[in-house]
Amino acid sequence: MSDTNAPRETILATAAQVLEHEGSALMRMAQNLPMDFAPAVERILKIKGRIILSGIGKSGHIARKIASTLASTGTPAYFVHPAEASHGDLGMITQEDLCILLSNSGETSELGDLINHTRRFSIPMIGMSSKPESTLMRAADLCLTLPQEPEAGSGIAPTTSTTMALALGDALAMALMEQRGFLSEHFRTYHPGGKLGAQLALVHQLMHGTEAMAVVTPDAGMQETLLKMSEKGFGIACVVEDGKLVGVISDGDLRRNSEHLGSKRASEVATPTPKTVPPDMMAATALAVMNENKITVLVVVDAEGAPVGLLRIHDCLRAGVA
Repeated sequence: MSDTNAPRETILATAAQVLEHEGSALMRMAQNLPMDFAPAVERILKIKGRIILSGIGKSGHIARKIASTLASTGTPAYFVHPAEASHGDLGMITQEDLCILLSNSGETSELGDLINHTRRFSIPMIGMSSKPESTLMRAADLCLTLPQEPEAGSGIAPTTSTTMALALGDALAMALMEQRGFLSEHFRTYHPGGKLGAQLALVHQLMHGTEAMAVVTPDAGMQETLLKMSEKGFGIACVVEDGKLVGVISDGDLRRNSEHLGSKRASEVATPTPKTVPPDMMAATALAVMNENKITVLVVVDAEGAPVGLLRIHDCLRAGVA
């Protein structure tokens, strides 16, 4: 057993050495990507079915993560365990699918049935390995060959090799995402929960529709305006003329015009150039507008300037946008 009282400098030096080693390996791979990387992206884009990933041990963990990343960024994918594949799950894989099989050595026996299945039924197969002459890579239609870098640290456990495989999988997913024109709103569709989903929410997904709006004309009296504001309960009235927003009356506007308020028209009380946002703006950006201008409600307007909804700061905070 090692000394449990090792100096912190030694601990930190070991950590830094591992990270520097793996980082250098990634930089070398970035400068010399596998020759089949672009063809692999092009082939996957043509697939009508799904991308099936498989591997055993550490490669299996990496394959699972790559499958998850692909699925969440517009490329339908899932992980099949090689042992389960040999006991019936091969039936999940169709000729419209494509397999990506991971094995650092390229000689993982557990992948044998998967390799044979893809060859027997002409299912496209991409191999990811650091051994270009291995059984896996010789059988593959396309090869994502990893640089043969030594493992970081003691070299006992897979470190650099799994980091490179994971990073190459990320690069593959991002290249596919870009080619598909996959946008942030699409990403949120697959991430409706959690902080990430909230940060990607759009204004129209959180706003209250036109039914929540108190709408008055510029010459409306303030008694009518106050009744509509009270009825809707959002503390704001939209002054609309010819279908377009020409002003907003907030609680602050009412206080500033409290003297002889009852004798005034909506146009005399309203703020004539209110802050507005479009429905396709990120909710996080709209929240920043509210914070910057010290307001709690924004009117949402379409491209023609017509009001289509209201977004409150409480709506953003309740949804987790912060």
